[in-house]
Amino acid sequence: MRRRKRFLGLAVAVLALAGCAAPNPSASAGTLVVAGYGGSFETAFRQAILPDFEKTCSCKVTYIPGASSDTVAKLKAQQGSPQIDVALIDDGPQAQAAQAGLLTPVDPKVVPLGQVADVARMPGDTGVGFGLTATGLAYNPQWFAEHGVPEPRTWLDLADPRLKGQLVLPSITNTYGIGLLVGAARANGGSETDIGPGFDAVRRIAANAVTFDTTADVSNYFLQGQAAASVWGVSRVATLADKNFPVKFGYPDDGAIALVTTANVVNKAPHADLGQNFVAFLLGTQAQAELAKATYDGSVVQGVSLDPALAGKVVDTGDLGKLRKLDWTTINQQRAAWTDRWNKEVENR
Repeated sequence: MRRRKRFLGLAVAVLALAGCAAPNPSASAGTLVVAGYGGSFETAFRQAILPDFEKTCSCKVTYIPGASSDTVAKLKAQQGSPQIDVALIDDGPQAQAAQAGLLTPVDPKVVPLGQVADVARMPGDTGVGFGLTATGLAYNPQWFAEHGVPEPRTWLDLADPRLKGQLVLPSITNTYGIGLLVGAARANGGSETDIGPGFDAVRRIAANAVTFDTTADVSNYFLQGQAAASVWGVSRVATLADKNFPVKFGYPDDGAIALVTTANVVNKAPHADLGQNFVAFLLGTQAQAELAKATYDGSVVQGVSLDPALAGKVVDTGDLGKLRKLDWTTINQQRAAWTDRWNKEVENR
Protein backbone atom coordinates (compact mmCIF):
# COMPACT_ATOMS: atom_id res chain seq x y z
CA MET A 1 0.00 0.00 0.00
CA ARG A 2 2.81 2.40 0.88
CA ARG A 3 4.52 1.68 -2.43
CA ARG A 4 1.27 2.34 -4.31
CA LYS A 5 0.76 5.66 -2.51
CA ARG A 6 4.38 6.61 -3.18
CA PHE A 7 3.98 5.76 -6.86
CA LEU A 8 0.83 7.86 -7.17
CA GLY A 9 2.55 10.76 -5.46
CA LEU A 10 5.48 10.58 -7.88
CA ALA A 11 3.08 10.38 -10.84
CA VAL A 12 1.25 13.49 -9.68
CA ALA A 13 4.55 15.36 -9.35
CA VAL A 14 5.76 14.33 -12.80
CA LEU A 15 2.48 15.36 -14.40
CA ALA A 16 2.54 18.71 -12.66
CA LEU A 17 6.03 19.39 -14.01
CA ALA A 18 4.83 18.47 -17.49
CA GLY A 19 1.99 20.98 -17.31
CA CYS A 20 -0.65 18.24 -17.34
CA ALA A 21 -3.55 17.52 -15.06
CA ALA A 22 -2.93 14.74 -12.54
CA PRO A 23 -5.28 11.79 -12.95
CA ASN A 24 -7.84 11.01 -10.34
CA PRO A 25 -7.11 7.39 -9.31
CA SER A 26 -10.81 6.70 -8.90
CA ALA A 27 -11.34 7.66 -12.55
CA SER A 28 -8.45 5.67 -14.03
CA ALA A 29 -10.36 2.73 -15.49
CA GLY A 30 -12.61 2.35 -18.50
CA THR A 31 -12.93 3.88 -21.95
CA LEU A 32 -13.50 7.62 -22.27
CA VAL A 33 -15.69 8.60 -25.21
CA VAL A 34 -14.87 12.01 -26.70
CA ALA A 35 -16.89 13.60 -29.49
CA GLY A 36 -15.14 16.41 -31.32
CA TYR A 37 -14.07 18.01 -34.55
CA GLY A 38 -12.99 16.02 -37.60
CA GLY A 39 -10.36 16.74 -40.25
CA SER A 40 -6.97 18.10 -39.24
CA PHE A 41 -8.25 18.64 -35.70
CA GLU A 42 -9.05 14.94 -35.33
CA THR A 43 -5.63 14.05 -36.74
CA ALA A 44 -3.92 16.31 -34.21
CA PHE A 45 -5.89 14.80 -31.35
CA ARG A 46 -5.16 11.22 -32.35
CA GLN A 47 -1.45 11.87 -32.84
CA ALA A 48 -0.51 14.38 -30.15
CA ILE A 49 -3.20 14.48 -27.45
CA LEU A 50 -4.97 11.17 -26.90
CA PRO A 51 -1.89 8.91 -26.57
CA ASP A 52 -0.40 11.16 -23.88
CA PHE A 53 -3.66 11.30 -21.96
CA GLU A 54 -4.08 7.53 -22.12
CA LYS A 55 -0.66 7.17 -20.47
CA THR A 56 -1.76 9.34 -17.55
CA CYS A 57 -5.05 7.57 -16.90
CA SER A 58 -4.33 3.93 -17.80
CA CYS A 59 -7.46 4.13 -19.92
CA LYS A 60 -8.49 4.15 -23.55
CA VAL A 61 -10.13 6.98 -25.47
CA THR A 62 -12.65 6.51 -28.26
CA TYR A 63 -12.87 9.58 -30.50
CA ILE A 64 -16.04 10.33 -32.49
CA PRO A 65 -15.50 13.01 -35.16
CA GLY A 66 -18.21 15.40 -36.26
CA ALA A 67 -19.28 19.01 -36.57
CA SER A 68 -20.41 20.82 -33.43
CA SER A 69 -24.05 20.75 -34.51
CA ASP A 70 -23.83 16.99 -35.11
CA THR A 71 -22.27 16.42 -31.69
CA VAL A 72 -25.01 18.41 -29.96
CA ALA A 73 -27.64 16.44 -31.89
CA LYS A 74 -26.07 13.22 -30.58
CA LEU A 75 -26.15 14.55 -27.02
CA LYS A 76 -29.84 15.37 -27.35
CA ALA A 77 -30.63 11.95 -28.80
CA GLN A 78 -28.74 10.22 -25.99
CA GLN A 79 -29.99 12.46 -23.19
CA GLY A 80 -31.78 9.61 -21.44
CA SER A 81 -28.73 7.35 -21.56
CA PRO A 82 -25.55 9.28 -22.48
CA GLN A 83 -22.83 7.42 -24.36
CA ILE A 84 -20.47 10.38 -24.79
CA ASP A 85 -18.37 11.61 -21.88
CA VAL A 86 -16.78 14.78 -23.27
CA ALA A 87 -17.99 17.03 -26.08
CA LEU A 88 -15.62 19.36 -27.92
CA ILE A 89 -17.81 21.99 -29.58
CA ASP A 90 -17.85 25.64 -30.64
CA ASP A 91 -19.08 28.22 -28.14
CA GLY A 92 -22.32 28.89 -30.04
CA PRO A 93 -23.59 25.30 -29.97
CA GLN A 94 -22.15 25.00 -26.46
CA ALA A 95 -24.59 27.65 -25.26
CA GLN A 96 -27.45 25.67 -26.78
CA ALA A 97 -26.27 22.44 -25.16
CA ALA A 98 -25.89 24.13 -21.77
CA GLN A 99 -29.36 25.66 -21.97
CA ALA A 100 -30.80 22.23 -22.82
CA GLY A 101 -29.22 20.73 -19.69
CA LEU A 102 -26.90 18.47 -21.65
CA LEU A 103 -23.72 19.51 -19.84
CA THR A 104 -22.49 19.34 -16.27
CA PRO A 105 -20.42 22.13 -14.67
CA VAL A 106 -16.65 21.90 -14.75
CA ASP A 107 -15.20 20.85 -11.39
CA PRO A 108 -12.86 23.63 -10.17
CA LYS A 109 -11.11 21.13 -7.88
CA VAL A 110 -9.94 19.25 -10.97
CA VAL A 111 -9.92 21.80 -13.78
CA PRO A 112 -7.66 24.88 -13.25
CA LEU A 113 -10.32 27.46 -14.14
CA GLY A 114 -8.41 30.23 -12.37
CA GLN A 115 -5.66 29.97 -14.98
CA VAL A 116 -8.01 30.32 -17.95
CA ALA A 117 -8.41 33.65 -19.77
CA ASP A 118 -11.77 35.31 -19.12
CA VAL A 119 -12.71 35.19 -22.80
CA ALA A 120 -12.52 31.36 -22.64
CA ARG A 121 -14.73 30.99 -19.55
CA MET A 122 -18.29 29.86 -20.22
CA PRO A 123 -21.31 31.23 -18.30
CA GLY A 124 -21.80 29.17 -15.17
CA ASP A 125 -18.64 27.23 -16.05
CA THR A 126 -20.80 24.67 -17.86
CA GLY A 127 -17.69 24.03 -19.94
CA VAL A 128 -14.39 25.76 -20.62
CA GLY A 129 -12.59 27.01 -23.68
CA PHE A 130 -9.37 25.22 -24.55
CA GLY A 131 -8.58 27.03 -27.80
CA LEU A 132 -9.08 30.48 -29.28
CA THR A 133 -9.29 31.94 -32.71
CA ALA A 134 -10.68 35.26 -33.92
CA THR A 135 -12.96 36.63 -36.59
CA GLY A 136 -11.61 39.76 -38.20
CA LEU A 137 -10.36 41.28 -41.44
CA ALA A 138 -8.67 39.08 -44.04
CA TYR A 139 -7.10 40.82 -47.02
CA ASN A 140 -4.50 40.69 -49.77
CA PRO A 141 -1.95 43.43 -48.92
CA GLN A 142 -0.51 43.37 -52.45
CA TRP A 143 -3.87 44.33 -53.94
CA PHE A 144 -4.29 47.21 -51.49
CA ALA A 145 -0.77 48.51 -52.19
CA GLU A 146 -1.17 48.24 -55.97
CA HIS A 147 -4.50 50.10 -55.91
CA GLY A 148 -3.47 52.76 -53.41
CA VAL A 149 -6.13 51.73 -50.92
CA PRO A 150 -5.25 51.81 -47.20
CA GLU A 151 -5.32 48.42 -45.52
CA PRO A 152 -8.56 47.97 -43.54
CA ARG A 153 -8.44 48.79 -39.83
CA THR A 154 -12.13 48.75 -38.85
CA TRP A 155 -15.24 46.84 -39.83
CA LEU A 156 -16.62 49.82 -41.74
CA ASP A 157 -13.41 50.14 -43.78
CA LEU A 158 -14.89 47.29 -45.80
CA ALA A 159 -17.52 49.77 -47.02
CA ASP A 160 -14.84 51.78 -48.87
CA PRO A 161 -16.29 52.17 -52.42
CA ARG A 162 -12.86 51.35 -53.86
CA LEU A 163 -13.52 47.75 -52.75
CA LYS A 164 -16.54 47.48 -55.04
CA GLY A 165 -16.48 44.01 -56.60
CA GLN A 166 -13.50 42.93 -54.51
CA LEU A 167 -15.21 41.80 -51.34
CA VAL A 168 -16.48 38.34 -50.41
CA LEU A 169 -18.63 38.31 -47.29
CA PRO A 170 -19.67 35.39 -45.11
CA SER A 171 -23.32 34.43 -45.05
CA ILE A 172 -25.35 34.82 -41.88
CA THR A 173 -25.60 31.01 -41.90
CA ASN A 174 -22.04 30.61 -40.64
CA THR A 175 -20.32 31.95 -37.55
CA TYR A 176 -18.17 34.43 -39.47
CA GLY A 177 -21.35 36.13 -40.67
CA ILE A 178 -22.60 36.38 -37.09
CA GLY A 179 -19.23 37.85 -36.12
CA LEU A 180 -19.46 40.49 -38.84
CA LEU A 181 -23.00 41.47 -37.86
CA VAL A 182 -22.29 41.72 -34.13
CA GLY A 183 -18.87 43.31 -34.65
CA ALA A 184 -20.40 45.97 -36.90
CA ALA A 185 -23.23 46.52 -34.41
CA ARG A 186 -20.86 47.06 -31.49
CA ALA A 187 -18.66 49.35 -33.56
CA ASN A 188 -21.68 51.53 -34.26
CA GLY A 189 -23.22 51.75 -30.81
CA GLY A 190 -25.29 48.58 -30.88
CA SER A 191 -24.99 45.11 -29.42
CA GLU A 192 -26.57 41.66 -29.54
CA THR A 193 -29.64 43.14 -27.87
CA ASP A 194 -29.65 46.16 -30.22
CA ILE A 195 -28.69 44.71 -33.58
CA GLY A 196 -30.13 47.50 -35.76
CA PRO A 197 -26.82 49.42 -36.03
CA GLY A 198 -25.20 46.20 -37.20
CA PHE A 199 -27.63 45.81 -40.07
CA ASP A 200 -27.18 49.47 -41.00
CA ALA A 201 -23.41 48.95 -41.24
CA VAL A 202 -23.56 45.58 -43.00
CA ARG A 203 -25.88 46.97 -45.69
CA ARG A 204 -23.22 49.58 -46.50
CA ILE A 205 -20.47 46.96 -46.53
CA ALA A 206 -22.53 44.56 -48.64
CA ALA A 207 -22.68 47.10 -51.47
CA ASN A 208 -19.12 45.97 -52.28
CA ALA A 209 -19.78 42.23 -52.09
CA VAL A 210 -19.52 39.97 -55.12
CA THR A 211 -20.99 37.04 -53.22
CA PHE A 212 -21.89 35.69 -49.79
CA ASP A 213 -20.03 32.53 -48.86
CA THR A 214 -21.83 29.76 -46.96
CA THR A 215 -18.89 27.35 -46.61
CA ALA A 216 -16.74 29.31 -44.12
CA ASP A 217 -13.81 28.75 -46.52
CA VAL A 218 -13.08 31.71 -48.79
CA SER A 219 -9.58 30.57 -49.77
CA ASN A 220 -10.53 29.82 -53.38
CA TYR A 221 -11.92 33.33 -53.84
CA PHE A 222 -8.53 34.73 -52.84
CA LEU A 223 -6.54 32.21 -54.87
CA GLN A 224 -8.61 32.88 -58.02
CA GLY A 225 -8.36 36.66 -57.67
CA GLN A 226 -12.06 37.10 -56.95
CA ALA A 227 -11.51 38.66 -53.53
CA ALA A 228 -9.16 41.27 -52.16
CA ALA A 229 -10.76 41.20 -48.73
CA SER A 230 -13.17 39.21 -46.60
CA VAL A 231 -14.25 38.52 -43.02
CA TRP A 232 -12.50 35.37 -41.87
CA GLY A 233 -10.68 33.63 -39.02
CA VAL A 234 -7.05 34.14 -38.06
CA SER A 235 -6.30 30.40 -38.20
CA ARG A 236 -7.88 30.13 -41.66
CA VAL A 237 -5.77 33.04 -42.87
CA ALA A 238 -2.65 31.34 -41.47
CA THR A 239 -3.47 28.16 -43.37
CA LEU A 240 -3.80 30.09 -46.64
CA ALA A 241 -0.61 32.06 -45.96
CA ASP A 242 1.23 28.75 -45.57
CA LYS A 243 0.56 28.22 -49.30
CA ASN A 244 2.69 31.32 -49.99
CA PHE A 245 -0.35 33.40 -50.85
CA PRO A 246 -0.15 37.09 -49.86
CA VAL A 247 -2.85 37.33 -47.21
CA LYS A 248 -2.93 39.05 -43.84
CA PHE A 249 -5.24 39.01 -40.84
CA GLY A 250 -6.19 42.25 -39.13
CA TYR A 251 -7.74 42.67 -35.70
CA PRO A 252 -10.31 45.47 -36.19
CA ASP A 253 -9.53 48.51 -34.06
CA ASP A 254 -13.16 48.39 -32.92
CA GLY A 255 -12.82 44.80 -31.70
CA ALA A 256 -12.31 41.36 -33.23
CA ILE A 257 -14.74 38.58 -32.39
CA ALA A 258 -13.53 35.68 -30.26
CA LEU A 259 -14.32 32.16 -31.39
CA VAL A 260 -13.82 29.60 -28.65
CA THR A 261 -13.42 25.83 -28.89
CA THR A 262 -14.86 24.39 -25.71
CA ALA A 263 -14.48 21.17 -23.75
CA ASN A 264 -17.54 19.96 -21.86
CA VAL A 265 -18.36 17.04 -19.60
CA VAL A 266 -21.71 15.56 -20.57
CA ASN A 267 -24.44 15.52 -17.95
CA LYS A 268 -24.72 12.02 -16.43
CA ALA A 269 -21.74 10.84 -18.49
CA PRO A 270 -20.68 7.22 -17.85
CA HIS A 271 -17.14 8.35 -16.95
CA ALA A 272 -17.70 11.87 -15.64
CA ASP A 273 -14.67 11.89 -13.32
CA LEU A 274 -12.40 10.76 -16.12
CA GLY A 275 -14.00 13.41 -18.32
CA GLN A 276 -13.13 16.14 -15.82
CA ASN A 277 -9.51 14.93 -15.88
CA PHE A 278 -9.48 15.02 -19.67
CA VAL A 279 -10.74 18.60 -19.72
CA ALA A 280 -8.00 19.54 -17.24
CA PHE A 281 -5.42 17.76 -19.42
CA LEU A 282 -6.38 19.90 -22.41
CA LEU A 283 -5.49 23.00 -20.39
CA GLY A 284 -1.99 21.74 -19.62
CA THR A 285 0.83 23.69 -21.25
CA GLN A 286 2.03 20.70 -23.25
CA ALA A 287 -1.40 19.98 -24.74
CA GLN A 288 -1.97 23.68 -25.42
CA ALA A 289 1.32 23.92 -27.31
CA GLU A 290 0.54 20.82 -29.39
CA LEU A 291 -2.91 22.13 -30.30
CA ALA A 292 -1.54 25.53 -31.30
CA LYS A 293 0.99 23.87 -33.58
CA ALA A 294 -1.47 21.48 -35.17
CA THR A 295 -4.66 23.53 -35.39
CA TYR A 296 -3.55 27.18 -35.04
CA ASP A 297 -5.80 27.55 -32.01
CA GLY A 298 -4.42 30.10 -29.58
CA SER A 299 -3.75 29.16 -25.97
CA VAL A 300 -6.17 30.03 -23.19
CA VAL A 301 -3.59 29.84 -20.39
CA GLN A 302 -0.33 31.67 -19.75
CA GLY A 303 3.09 30.08 -19.90
CA VAL A 304 2.68 28.08 -23.12
CA SER A 305 5.91 27.92 -25.09
CA LEU A 306 5.31 28.23 -28.83
CA ASP A 307 7.64 27.96 -31.80
CA PRO A 308 8.48 31.46 -33.09
CA ALA A 309 7.21 30.32 -36.49
CA LEU A 310 3.70 30.39 -35.04
CA ALA A 311 3.92 34.11 -34.30
CA GLY A 312 1.11 35.92 -36.06
CA LYS A 313 -0.62 32.68 -36.97
CA VAL A 314 -2.49 32.17 -33.71
CA VAL A 315 -4.21 34.34 -31.16
CA ASP A 316 -1.41 35.21 -28.78
CA THR A 317 -2.06 35.93 -25.12
CA GLY A 318 -1.07 39.50 -25.95
CA ASP A 319 -3.98 39.67 -28.39
CA LEU A 320 -6.65 38.79 -25.83
CA GLY A 321 -7.50 42.44 -25.21
CA LYS A 322 -8.44 42.78 -28.89
CA LEU A 323 -11.13 40.11 -28.65
CA ARG A 324 -14.81 40.59 -27.87
CA LYS A 325 -16.84 37.67 -26.59
CA LEU A 326 -20.20 36.89 -28.18
CA ASP A 327 -23.39 36.67 -26.13
CA TRP A 328 -24.48 33.35 -27.60
CA THR A 329 -27.53 33.02 -25.38
CA THR A 330 -29.02 36.14 -26.97
CA ILE A 331 -27.75 35.24 -30.44
CA ASN A 332 -29.29 31.77 -30.37
CA GLN A 333 -32.63 33.24 -29.32
CA GLN A 334 -32.59 35.80 -32.15
CA ARG A 335 -30.73 33.95 -34.89
CA ALA A 336 -33.78 32.87 -36.91
CA ALA A 337 -35.12 36.43 -36.94
CA TRP A 338 -31.70 37.81 -37.84
CA THR A 339 -31.37 35.32 -40.70
CA ASP A 340 -34.73 36.33 -42.10
CA ARG A 341 -33.85 40.02 -41.83
CA TRP A 342 -30.39 39.45 -43.37
CA ASN A 343 -31.90 37.66 -46.35
CA LYS A 344 -34.32 40.51 -46.97
CA GLU A 345 -32.09 43.51 -46.22
CA VAL A 346 -28.57 42.35 -47.07
CA GLU A 347 -28.39 39.54 -49.62
CA ASN A 348 -31.65 39.97 -51.55
CA ARG A 349 -32.23 43.68 -51.50
